[in-house]
Amino acid sequence: MCGIVGVYNYGNAGLPLQAETIVQMRDTMAHRGPDDAGVYLTPDGRLGLGHRRLSILDLSSLGHQPMASVDGRYWIVFNGEIYNFRELRKELQAKGYDFRSESDTEVLLALFAEYGPKMLHRLRGMFALAIWDAREERLWLVRDRIGIKPLYYTCQGGRFLFASEIKAILAFPGIPRAVHLPGLHHYLSFLTTPAPLTLFEGIHKLPAGHTLTVERDGSVREEEWWDVFTDVRPPTIEDEATLAERILDLLRESIRYRMVSDVPFGVFLSGGIDSSTNVALMAELMDRPVETFSIGFTGEERYNEFAYARQIADRFRTNHHEVSIGVEDLIDFLPQLIHHQDEPIADPVCVPVYFVARLAKQHGVTVCQVGEGSDELFCGYPLWNWFLRVAGWNRPFAMFPRPLRRMAPALLRAAGKHHGLPYECLRRGAEGETLFWSGAEAFFETQKAELLTPWVRQRLGTLSSHEVVMEHRRRFLERAPVPDDLTWMGYMDLKLRLPELLLMRVDKMTMATAVEARVPFLDHEFVRFAMGIPQATKMRGGELKHLLKRAVRGVIPDPIIDRRKQGFGVPVAEWFLRELGPVVRESLHRFAADQPYFDVGYVDRLLQSNNATLSWFLLNFALWHRQWIEGRAVGPAMLPAGPKGGGGSQVRAT
Repeated sequence: MCGIVGVYNYGNAGLPLQAETIVQMRDTMAHRGPDDAGVYLTPDGRLGLGHRRLSILDLSSLGHQPMASVDGRYWIVFNGEIYNFRELRKELQAKGYDFRSESDTEVLLALFAEYGPKMLHRLRGMFALAIWDAREERLWLVRDRIGIKPLYYTCQGGRFLFASEIKAILAFPGIPRAVHLPGLHHYLSFLTTPAPLTLFEGIHKLPAGHTLTVERDGSVREEEWWDVFTDVRPPTIEDEATLAERILDLLRESIRYRMVSDVPFGVFLSGGIDSSTNVALMAELMDRPVETFSIGFTGEERYNEFAYARQIADRFRTNHHEVSIGVEDLIDFLPQLIHHQDEPIADPVCVPVYFVARLAKQHGVTVCQVGEGSDELFCGYPLWNWFLRVAGWNRPFAMFPRPLRRMAPALLRAAGKHHGLPYECLRRGAEGETLFWSGAEAFFETQKAELLTPWVRQRLGTLSSHEVVMEHRRRFLERAPVPDDLTWMGYMDLKLRLPELLLMRVDKMTMATAVEARVPFLDHEFVRFAMGIPQATKMRGGELKHLLKRAVRGVIPDPIIDRRKQGFGVPVAEWFLRELGPVVRESLHRFAADQPYFDVGYVDRLLQSNNATLSWFLLNFALWHRQWIEGRAVGPAMLPAGPKGGGGSQVRAT
C-alpha cells in the first residue's frame, strides 16, 4: 500500500518539471509509505512520477518504485495489492518473461506489455495506478473495480496532475483553492462528494472501475472498464442450502487471496457477523493465532461490542487487543482528521477507525481485514427494510396524476411536518423520483433550501442531488439482470456510498497510521455472484442478511449470528451534550457568520435543537474550509476549549 503522484507537463516545453517539485508533492503523503520513497523524471522534464512505499510484498529494494519495464518503455507507480500476482507471474514466465523481484508491481508492468489495458480484467485486487508509455508519450490511470483505492487528478495550465491524496496536488505551485459549490450541495446530501466531483473546484476523483488516458497533446479520455453488473448472471442454483454453500466457498477463496503478505496481518474485530467470519476463515488457514483488534468508547457501554468480540477471540484463540477512546480523544484528533481526509468524509466512524488502526500498528501489524461490503450485498441495514416497504406502497401511489400526488406533501408542509425521511420519500414519490438515494443521507433537498444562503442557491440554480442518483438509476435499469428494489439499493450503495464514503474513510484513516486494510467481502468475483441473487432469495420474512447468516452458520457461533444488529456507531449525540457541544457550537457560529455558505438562523436553530448528527456534518465542512481553503491550520488554538472530562484512550490486550 502506497502513495502515488505524478505530473504530465504536456503544454509547457519551456518550463520543464523539477525533481524537487515532485518530491515535495510526494512527501505530503509520507504517512502512506514510510518504508521507501522514489522519484522519476524524464530527461526533457515533461513527466515526473513520485512514490511512497509501505512494504507489503517483497520487502527488498527490488520492489522500489517508480519501476521501469526491462526495455524502459513503461514506467509505473502503483498503490494497492494484486492478490493473484503469483498465478499471473507463472503465466507470463511461460510466455518468456523474466522477473527480478517478488513484487506484484513488476508483474503489472509485464502484463501491460503483453496485454495492454485489457490486462485489467485479469487482476484480482485493489489498486490505483499510473503507467507512462515513453514511446507514445501517453499516461494511463486506473482505479480498481469497487473503488477501494482513491485517485485524484486535475488539469491546469498545460499540466495534468494526479495523486493518491488531494494534498499532494495542492502542493504543486499555483494550484488554486476554491469550493466547488455543486460538490458542496451533494456533500450535504451524501456525507461525501460523488465521483468525479470533489469539494475543490477543478480537482476530480476518478470513479471506481474507470480508466483515464492523457495523450501528448493534453487530450483526456475517461472510460468505464468495469461495472457492478459486468458478467453478472442470476445463479442457476435454486436450492438455498447449495446457494449458501457457494457463498461460503467464494468467501473462503477471497480470504485466502487476501492473506498474501510478507508482513504480519490481522482483523479489525467488532463482534458482528462480518468481522467474526473474517476471523474464523483466517483461523482455518493459519498455524498461529489471528491478531484481532477492537475499539470501544469510555463510559458509553451501549455503543461497545467488546463482549461479543471477546467471545470470538476466545472461540478462535486469537491474540486480542482492545482500545477505548473518549470525547477528549475525538476533540484532540480533529486537526489530524481534517488533515488526513483532504475533503470531509462526514462519518464519525472515521475516528474509531483511526484509533483501531493505530492500535494494530502499535502491535506490529501492517495488514488488517475489514468487513465493509457485506451489508450492501446482503441487506444488512434495517433502514433498507423500511425502504422496501415504502417502495411497495409507492407503486399504487405512483398511479395517481402528479397534481394529485403533490397534494400530500403540500399538506404536510403546511402543517410544518416536512423535516424527516417519511416526508422526503413522499415528496420524491410525488415528483416521480426514485425513493432510495443512498444508505447514508444527511440533509434532504428541502432542508438544504433552508440551510444554504441565497448567494449559494443562486449559483446552483435548480441543481438537485437526484441528478446524481438518476445517472446510476439509468445504468441500473440498462444493466441489472434482476432489477428488483433490493438489488437497486445494493447497486446504488456500491456505486456511491461504499467507494466514496465507507471505503474512503477506511483508506484515509488506516493509511494515516501506515496500515493496509483489505476487504474480503468486496472481491469482485464474490460481488458478481452476490449481485445476481434476486431479492426473494436474499431475504426471508424481512430478516437482515438471511442468506449470509445461513452460509456462515456453523462457522461462527450462533449467538453472534442471531443477536440483534448493533452497527458500528459513535456516541456523538452523548458527547455533543457534554464536551463536544461547545466545540461544535462555537466553530459553527463563527463559520456561519464569517463565510457565505450557511444561513445563520438555520444553523442557530439546528444547534439549539441539539441535533448532533447534522451539526457534525457541518462541523466537518467548516474545519475543512478553514484549513484547505482559508489556509489556516486547524490546531488546538483554533478550537474552542470545552470542559475537561470524558477520559483518554485506554488499551487492553488479552
